[in-house]
Amino acid sequence: MGRRTIGPASSRLGRVCPVGMSLSHRALATPVASAVDHSGLYKFSVNESDRFWGAVARQRLSWISPFHTVQNCDFSQGKIKWFEGGKLNVSVNCLDRHVHTSPERVALIWERDEPGTEVKITYRQLLELTCRLGNLLKRQGVRRGDCVTIYMPPCPLAVASMLACARIGAAHNVVFAGFSSEALADRIRDAQSSTVITVNQGVRGGKVVDLKRTVDQAVQNCPSVQQVLVAMRTENTVAMTDRDVPLEEEMMKEDVVCEPVAMDSEDVLFLLYTSGSTGKPKGLVHTQAGYLLYTALTHRYVFNYHDRDVFGCVADIGWITGHSYIVYGPLCNGGTTVLFESTPVYPNPGRYWEMVERLGINQFYGAPTAIRLLLKYGDEWVQNYNRSSLKTLGSVGEPINTEAWEWYHRVVGDGRCPVVDTWWQTETGGICIAPRPSDPEAEIVPGMAMRPFYGIKPALLDTEVVTAGNLLLGSNDSTGALCISQAWPGMARTIHNHHQRFTETYFQPYPGYFFTGDGAYRSKEGYYQIVGRLDDVINVSGHRLGTAELEDVVVCTIIIMFSVYVFVVLKKAVMVQEDVLAQQLREMVSRSIAKYACPDFIQVVRCLPKTRSGKIMRRVLRKVVERNTDELGDLSTLDDPDSVHEVIRGHQRLRGDGKQQ
Repeated sequence: MGRRTIGPASSRLGRVCPVGMSLSHRALATPVASAVDHSGLYKFSVNESDRFWGAVARQRLSWISPFHTVQNCDFSQGKIKWFEGGKLNVSVNCLDRHVHTSPERVALIWERDEPGTEVKITYRQLLELTCRLGNLLKRQGVRRGDCVTIYMPPCPLAVASMLACARIGAAHNVVFAGFSSEALADRIRDAQSSTVITVNQGVRGGKVVDLKRTVDQAVQNCPSVQQVLVAMRTENTVAMTDRDVPLEEEMMKEDVVCEPVAMDSEDVLFLLYTSGSTGKPKGLVHTQAGYLLYTALTHRYVFNYHDRDVFGCVADIGWITGHSYIVYGPLCNGGTTVLFESTPVYPNPGRYWEMVERLGINQFYGAPTAIRLLLKYGDEWVQNYNRSSLKTLGSVGEPINTEAWEWYHRVVGDGRCPVVDTWWQTETGGICIAPRPSDPEAEIVPGMAMRPFYGIKPALLDTEVVTAGNLLLGSNDSTGALCISQAWPGMARTIHNHHQRFTETYFQPYPGYFFTGDGAYRSKEGYYQIVGRLDDVINVSGHRLGTAELEDVVVCTIIIMFSVYVFVVLKKAVMVQEDVLAQQLREMVSRSIAKYACPDFIQVVRCLPKTRSGKIMRRVLRKVVERNTDELGDLSTLDDPDSVHEVIRGHQRLRGDGKQQ
């Protein structure tokens, strides 16, 4: 087909929200004249939820047909519906309307594995890629309502694949490209995908990974798969079968115009499976309008994102962080977003900061796990590079301990960049609690998520009282189960093929509330601090200690088993004598015991198996404690699979097993 000029569909899809939106509270609060500060706007957003979200949705999104109902939600049934009656196309909101105003603005900066080889993709180019790929998918038989599985590293074609699905009305199921063939097959089967998109090989940390081989192994057990589209990340050839389609070659046969499908607000946008830290992965379902609106709003206001800024989220697109804050949030806002292919320490521990200098990154969003890793390499690797472009630092994935927070703020941010420690989950779709937005110059407390976002109304419920009703902890200086008392647009709608599990997990534990599974402390000032998963919290002498508090006390030396089923109390501190930090750690333990008034409790460093998104793999710990180490299951989701063996050895020492394997 001949090449034609790309015509932005937004011109015929209703009023376009300007790319250059003001960041003032007044600009956001058009429905209420009295909301002149953050506090007033927040109160309006929770007390007048319909008016707030209705106005924001009309202002921020481009609609094909307007919605007639802002929200229709009932927590008792697990029913969540937003913007019913409305029709839109997510890819148009992320691409076409920006091509209409700024076609040569950079949409993606692909930070490839080798430093200095970045590739920049404009909004015009990304729209062309998306349209060609959308047309190819249609030619391969993908239809509205189908689900396409994407098994790719961070790259422009991965983003184009997600947007192409959205453009033609198909859902996508992105699987992290480090998962095993078994984990991939589980997700393909559950999503019932007939089409898989992958690459021949991935490149990460100087190593080549044969992703196509993993897909080949997975689809042997997936009878629903009819075709595999294979892109070429490296020049190395791979074996191709009759079901395999060379992606780039076939894309170039397609037109650069692909008409967007008008989607209902509550049509499925994507499935995203949890990492399986507690058992069988859950395929959480996110839908079109509400999710897109919420990610765009949180991206702009939590990070104080301005037009022309470069947003650097170093997560993988296989996680919800990548979906929300690499792809959908930044692109809906017309932003420039970084796709990071490498690791924090390749080719050296200065990689992040060299990239910040070279790309001029303004907002940096990373995981506490990586921050703690880089902290141990010292300040020099950071200070070797110019980080003056940085304006905001973000933390995501797990609570950040105070030492890491202070290093991040003092060294990386030179003491001038606010650190936003964000709390949210795959289930919430976007950030729910963070230090920003706030009134100008409002304080930020290290290690605290602090303030609920607009429209989010947290509640603490007593975990110790079992009654016919729920005991709401209304006062400050309280600790309890973190729940959210009213719906918000970005939340997940169900678990794919298992709505009963959805309601049982999130709405039945505390009727009338969305149960997050986390425990939280609300300070005397009303700020929230996440203490960790409730099944990771232990009660000692009346004090509830979570993973965040424990990690605050000691930082990485002794291996100990810790889980919801086992609590070990020893009579004296057990320290690794050969560790050069032993004396320092003893002093930290002493301070901790004094702080929590728990003289019998040993505060030790844990080397726990965590997923790449920072979650403790609790099902593995359970098997170790139960001494069923032959039934650990798939460990490919772990950031460091070797940590499991260290936990096993540490648990054996505690039990007096000696050298017994």
